[in-house]
Amino acid sequence: MSRYQPPLTLTTRMIALIADISEQIGQLSALDDGLQTPQLRRGNRIRSIQASLAIENNTLSVDQVTAVLDGRRVLGLPKEIQEVRNAFTAYEAMQQWQPGNRADLLRAHELLMHGLIDECGHFRRAGVGIYRGDQLVHMAPPPSRISSLMDDLLAWLQGSDWHPLIISCVFHYEFEFIHPFADGNGRMGRLWQTLILSQWRPVLAYLPVEAVIRDQQDAYYAALSAADRMAESTPFVEYMLQALSLALQEAISNEPSTDQVTDQVTDQVAMLLGVFDGADQLSVNELMSSLGLAHKATFRANYLKPALAIKLIEMTDPDSPRSPVQKYRLTERGKTTASTFL
Repeated sequence: MSRYQPPLTLTTRMIALIADISEQIGQLSALDDGLQTPQLRRGNRIRSIQASLAIENNTLSVDQVTAVLDGRRVLGLPKEIQEVRNAFTAYEAMQQWQPGNRADLLRAHELLMHGLIDECGHFRRAGVGIYRGDQLVHMAPPPSRISSLMDDLLAWLQGSDWHPLIISCVFHYEFEFIHPFADGNGRMGRLWQTLILSQWRPVLAYLPVEAVIRDQQDAYYAALSAADRMAESTPFVEYMLQALSLALQEAISNEPSTDQVTDQVTDQVAMLLGVFDGADQLSVNELMSSLGLAHKATFRANYLKPALAIKLIEMTDPDSPRSPVQKYRLTERGKTTASTFL
């Protein structure tokens, strides 16, 4: 286990944001089972890729990125088209990698920067400074230190017992501080944070937080600079947690309207709503018993998940979706909808 500990001050704002994000993840996880179709996931991935590349001055729009990935001809710079293809390949390969594995990190960079730089898949061999306009805002560590700094960071990542949300943000900042590659460090840092988060909660693999960062680009760079000045990642962690919360809020808000909900209520869901008549909270076993069902997989697929997806019922403990004491209750929408069937 690594002895290296990245400097960080835990703040009350971080704690509040972690609580908010955990609640939002519970809501999104319920939606993910029913509404996150392959098409929607692909759309979110395209938004992530377009936004992450736009931060690095790629000018292709979401429609153009979609066209590139669909194999259609696009009027654009060959370099920008190559960046899109590379990024999609890298994000699609993400589930194969372990966040703390150095070889996986290098393979990811090789995919991301293939055909764009000579040193793809290798740490940089020259010094580098980060500029905003003509102003030097960060002088990265010399190349002679990169290997040991990255080994320390990856060992910490593997062994840390901090909250995964904090770990992902701290890694993102420390990675950008080290700036281990000749190019592609920004998009790699964002990709690797998504990887870390997706291994904690799979639904986050398709959360386009990069779109929030693109829209708040000045604040993103300001948070990096503030963390540099403080010599700890605290300002950047607060910024990234806020960006994650906003991305989750946007994902959750893309829900069906009331009219659409009524149209989506199947006979099975209507029967499930009827079971709650006079009951406040019910477990899976209690619900199945009331419905006269014995096969749990069928119950979840045809009754529970559709009702969760359109927010007619909710978990009593959304932070622990698989809790053995999990129960379910009608939402306000569910109570309104149920009244139309009684």
